Amino acid sequence: MQDANIKTTSSEGDDAEKSASSAKAQARRELRDLSHGELVEILEQLGQPKFRAKQIEDWIWVKNAQSFDDMTNLPKSLRASLAERCVLGGTTVAAQQVSTDGSRKYLLRFDDGVAVECVGMPSGNRLAVCASTQAGCGMKCAFCATGASGLTRNLTASEIYEQVMHVRDDFNTRVTSVVLMGQGEPFMNYDATLEALRRLNSPEGAGIGARHLTVSTSGVIPMIKRFANEPEQFTLAVSLHSAVQRTRDMLMPGVKKWSLLHLYDIMGEYVDKTGRRPTYEYALIKGVNDTEDELAALCDFCRDNLAHVNIIKLNDVKGSRFQPSSDARAGEFVRRLASVGVEATIRNSRGSDIDAACGQLRQIVERNLKE
Repeated sequence: MQDANIKTTSSEGDDAEKSASSAKAQARRELRDLSHGELVEILEQLGQPKFRAKQIEDWIWVKNAQSFDDMTNLPKSLRASLAERCVLGGTTVAAQQVSTDGSRKYLLRFDDGVAVECVGMPSGNRLAVCASTQAGCGMKCAFCATGASGLTRNLTASEIYEQVMHVRDDFNTRVTSVVLMGQGEPFMNYDATLEALRRLNSPEGAGIGARHLTVSTSGVIPMIKRFANEPEQFTLAVSLHSAVQRTRDMLMPGVKKWSLLHLYDIMGEYVDKTGRRPTYEYALIKGVNDTEDELAALCDFCRDNLAHVNIIKLNDVKGSRFQPSSDARAGEFVRRLASVGVEATIRNSRGSDIDAACGQLRQIVERNLKE
C-alpha cells in the first residue's frame, strides 16, 4: 500500500513537471512574429549588441532558416538563449504534386496542424507563386472548392510569407511575382495580408517589386477603400464574375451585402486616388454568366473605367454543378469588351491537372494528394 502511494505521488510529480514544461513552451514567442523592436529588446535582455537583430532577421526573412542551428554566424550561447525564449516554427510538406506544365502544388502544414495549399508556377526565367491568406475560406463562392470547406482560421503574416519562401527554396529560383489568390479572402485578414506584402516587397525580405504583388478580393468594400490609402503600389484584383446583381449574389453570397453599384463607386474612387489599373476576374460559367445579357452588363460595368478584365475558363471542381464555357464564347467576351474600349485577356490556366488552378484549392486535400 505504501509503495502504491509512493508511485502515485511520483506520477503526480511527473505530470506537474510535464505541465510546467508545456507552459514554458507555450510562453515562448514565435520568432517570425516579433517586431524589430521586440527582437532588439530580447537581445538587450541577453546582453547582446543591436546588430545581432539584423543578422537574425536576415536568417529568417532572406535565408528562410528553419532552426536556430542554421544561424551559423551567431554564437552558440546566443542560439541556445534564443531557443529558450522563442520558437522558430516552420512548415512541413504534407504532400506535393507536379503538373505537366511544370507547376508544383504544395500542402504545407504549420505547427498547430493546420494545413494550406500554395502553388509555384515557373515560366522561363520567372517564378510566380499563388499563396493563401487563410486556411479555408468563409466567403462560400458557389463555384470555388475552397469555400466548400469553410474557414479554419486566419494565417499570420509570417505563415503567408513562409509559403512564398518554401516555393522559392524548392525551385531554387528567385520569386518574381506573388498573387494572394489561394485559399481565403485576403481582405478578411487585412492586417496580416498587408504585413506579408510589405515583407515580400522589402529589400530586407523577398525584395519583390510592389507592382508584382497582387491581392485578389471578392469585393470587401471597406477594405478596398482602406487599400486605396496604402502608400505602396501593390496591385488589386477584384473577383467580379457577374455584373448582374442577382447572378453575382447567387455565385458570391459572401459579398451580397455590398451592391454592384457600391462596388462600381468604390472602384472609381480607388482608380482616382491611386492612378492604378485594377483587374476584374471573370470565371466564365456555361449558361450562368456567359449569356448575352451578362456580357452586355459586363461591358456597361467596365466601359469608361480604367480596368483590365481577366477572363478565366472555369476549372473543373469535383462535385460542382457548374460547367465551363466554350473557347469560342471566351473569345467573344474579349472581342466585345475590346469594342467598348475595355482591355481583356483570357488567363492561361496553370496546374489544372493537379487541381492547382483558380478555384480548385481545397482545405481538405491531403488524402487526395497522397493517392
